[in-house]
Amino acid sequence: MSGAVYWLPVVFAGLMALAMLIYVVLDGYDLGVGLLLPFAEDDEKDMMIASIGPFWDANETWLVLGVGLLLVGFPLAHGIILGELYLPVALMLAGLIVRGVAFDFRVKAREPHKPWWNVAFACGSLLAALTQGVMLGRYLTGFAEGWLAWGFALLAGIGLAAAYTLLGAGWLIMKTSGALQAKAVAWARRSLAGAGLSVLLVSAATPLASSHIAAKWFALPEFLLLLPLPLGCIVLFATLWVILPRLAARQAAGNDNWCWAPFACTVGIVLLSFWGLTYSVFPEVVIGRLNIWQAASDTAALWVIFWGAAVVLPVILLYTAFVYRVFHGKANALTYQ
Repeated sequence: MSGAVYWLPVVFAGLMALAMLIYVVLDGYDLGVGLLLPFAEDDEKDMMIASIGPFWDANETWLVLGVGLLLVGFPLAHGIILGELYLPVALMLAGLIVRGVAFDFRVKAREPHKPWWNVAFACGSLLAALTQGVMLGRYLTGFAEGWLAWGFALLAGIGLAAAYTLLGAGWLIMKTSGALQAKAVAWARRSLAGAGLSVLLVSAATPLASSHIAAKWFALPEFLLLLPLPLGCIVLFATLWVILPRLAARQAAGNDNWCWAPFACTVGIVLLSFWGLTYSVFPEVVIGRLNIWQAASDTAALWVIFWGAAVVLPVILLYTAFVYRVFHGKANALTYQ
């Protein structure tokens, strides 16, 4: 195997992984904000929604792009994966739909109805986060049957929800001020232990759930190449543990210079975790069944799709960067004319 036959599937796998990574970071923080919504006061809920208002809908573009690349680049794998994950995918879409409806209606609803839309937004966020984690867990076990495999998937669901909560708290620390920012620091401190424990448990359970992954993790010299990833996560978790109390003291004194640090550290943890998962799976696209070359579309078709992706992906990156540049800084109150 040589030339385009080898490299095109690798490129498409990389593009698909990039799209899913960007989705986890971008939609992860706004799902995290939704998970934290029940713990805020009514006026704080409005500001929390305002902080994600310009971004949340476009963040889901990356999920569509990732699944689209799976469909057109690896149709055999798409059929297997979506078939195995039919129920959690349907539940995730239901959660995302509920979130979308609640986001628009909560602002325009009469006062007696607004709390119900807040509950709907939080419940939709929780359902989407949990089902995404369950899908990840099912994928990593190769869609194995049995209560152990499903138990691991549920653990992955809880772990991903905890990571999203930490991302959401970091986002609010960066985008808000005053009492809400102080609450966000407290939320981040509470969710830090849960997120750290979730990462530890999922990392420990992953090689037990998949013999394929265990072989890649504990063989030499691969073990030495993988070792910097958990060490990096430990350093970032320790950094968060140290800076969050100090950040609270700085904010009380009116110093907001390091408000971006918790979000940046959490994104770093997500990047390292995603790198480890990608390393563990590659080059298989369905663990134990298909690698990327077996599942890939015809080379001629991949070339056509590649040039389409070469146009579409930079456009999405540019308008995403533009939106974040326009709405950088602290969030303002959300109003509808």
